[in-house]
Amino acid sequence: MQYRRLGRAGLQVSELSLGSWVTYANQVDVNAAVEMMAAAYDAGVNFFDNAEAYAGGKSEEVMGAALKKLGWARLNYTVSTKFFWGLSDAVTVNRKNTLNRKYLMQAIDGSLQRFGLDHLDLVYCHRADPNTPIEETVHAMSDMITQGKALYWGTSEWSAADIRAAWDIADRHHLHKPVVEQPQYHLFHREKVEQEFARLYDDIGLGLTTWSPLASGLLTGKYKAGIPADSRGAMQSLSFLQDGLTDKAKNEAVAKLEPIARDLGATTAQLAIAWVAKNPRVSSVITGASSVKQLKDNLKAAEIIPKLTPDVLKRIDEITAPLAA
Repeated sequence: MQYRRLGRAGLQVSELSLGSWVTYANQVDVNAAVEMMAAAYDAGVNFFDNAEAYAGGKSEEVMGAALKKLGWARLNYTVSTKFFWGLSDAVTVNRKNTLNRKYLMQAIDGSLQRFGLDHLDLVYCHRADPNTPIEETVHAMSDMITQGKALYWGTSEWSAADIRAAWDIADRHHLHKPVVEQPQYHLFHREKVEQEFARLYDDIGLGLTTWSPLASGLLTGKYKAGIPADSRGAMQSLSFLQDGLTDKAKNEAVAKLEPIARDLGATTAQLAIAWVAKNPRVSSVITGASSVKQLKDNLKAAEIIPKLTPDVLKRIDEITAPLAA
């Protein structure tokens, strides 16, 4: 496992990391989380990603309980969460789909309580909020750091224009600046990372912790013949993914990746994860898993990254780039 700086920040995170979306508190209980996080840690993973909204706060509770059982030195791991969605529909306007100061200052306290930690390493604004001035959000996120409740902050699925606006406000007012963005990035979803954000890497030193390297499982090849009953695509709560997972052209492209993966001693999933990590702008690729076996298979992608030569990357691009957005 290699480690990369979070953009220009001094914090170093493992090139592959472990996230909790969908799995924690749904498919993964505390004991399973302990087993998987221990396996990830033993493989060199030091970054564990979460969000307030995952499983209505229960994902943070599961990860926090697992961290307590594991008893690692606090200096040796990085943990993150994200704010925006809130925890329940039965809340006031100031506690749902917002980045206003009232919500944010209460959200960080709630997450710390659920994790059982005295600070979080990374906190993200989970989406942009067009109804709250960016300046208000920047001040609140910066105050979390000043108060010692978080160490770094960033954004997730923000536009380049909004990220730059937030950075400029922080710079102008001598506040803590956003250092990282968490966008979706995989072989079929490239435009934001490779084009929209292009100037931000050098201009403000933006780091990336990317999500969905397998396109919600499409790039594993498991959806070539439809949606398996035990797959993520079959979950009612994720029914919105089904059209993308059964896309005929993309599944045919995945099948064409299989011989390339075999030549490298990899699965198509490992190839897809390694492809994301090969981008030097990516600080860490967030992977997900519902079992230790799946986790270990995903982490083997670290061995494939050095094998992605320019010639191999060209072959991959010829297959997938025409279908990428």
